[in-house]
Amino acid sequence: MKVVFPVCFLLALCLVMAPGPCTASPSTEASVSISPSDKANPTAIATESPEPLSEAESLESFDPVEPSFSNDREDEPIQTSDTDMASESSKLRESAGTIADPLEPLNRAFFHFNDKLYFWILKPIATGYKAVIPEDGRIGIGNFFSNVKTPVRLVNCLLQAKFKGAGNETVRFVLNTTIGVAGFFDPAKKTFKIEKHDVDFGQTLGIWGIGPAFYLNLPILGPSSLRDAVGYVGDLFFDPQTYLAYYFVVAEIVNYGTWVLDKVNETSLTLGEYENLKKAALDPYIALREAYTQYRQNKIKK
Repeated sequence: MKVVFPVCFLLALCLVMAPGPCTASPSTEASVSISPSDKANPTAIATESPEPLSEAESLESFDPVEPSFSNDREDEPIQTSDTDMASESSKLRESAGTIADPLEPLNRAFFHFNDKLYFWILKPIATGYKAVIPEDGRIGIGNFFSNVKTPVRLVNCLLQAKFKGAGNETVRFVLNTTIGVAGFFDPAKKTFKIEKHDVDFGQTLGIWGIGPAFYLNLPILGPSSLRDAVGYVGDLFFDPQTYLAYYFVVAEIVNYGTWVLDKVNETSLTLGEYENLKKAALDPYIALREAYTQYRQNKIKK
């Protein structure tokens, strides 16, 4: 009896210490967390909600997300898409390849005049000339006229501060006039690799910052601009043929004859180029104007 009573007392104590059924209402949810130490001691199971974090703990656990924008918009760089940059560059190219044409009705009239002059007179003569004179002979005649105009290129090289070009033109003139038999051959280029500098006074004015002003289509001379027309007159002062024709009447007749020969010879070497331009263009007048403008701009940039 003495042994049974302590045992019953221990059993009753265990029943009292054992956890009972959960009596919480269905609407109340309780979080149960079991730590490793609670598994060893079942009585340490917590049925209450966790305590709120302190201010310091909440600041430490808070991980802020950086915003995707900045309030300081002055430091924000201006972003430009590739499409916008391409459109702007195309606009610059379009504006760079155009020229004012306030005299378009008159220029078109001269364009049609030059067109008929080419097909009715210049092309037939150049075609017959090409059939008679072999290509080597026509190239030699072109070399001769190019050598005569060396002072034009030499002076313009000096005006453009291209002193190396001026030196090359001087050496070319000496070599081609002597070894090249009055310029009919070009040993300076073929043997000594000294290239010609194709410059003129209109190009010089462009390098000095003078714009083309507006487009001109001159009779016989063809496409030009106000700047290049002034440059053409300026080059006449550097051309030895001008002074030869001024002092001798016979030389003046010869001068006009050589000018015609030069044009016919040049046309014979470029037959078909103008015809291809007309075939490929919807408006040959505009195509010739834009091609000439871009050609002159490229020469100025060199």
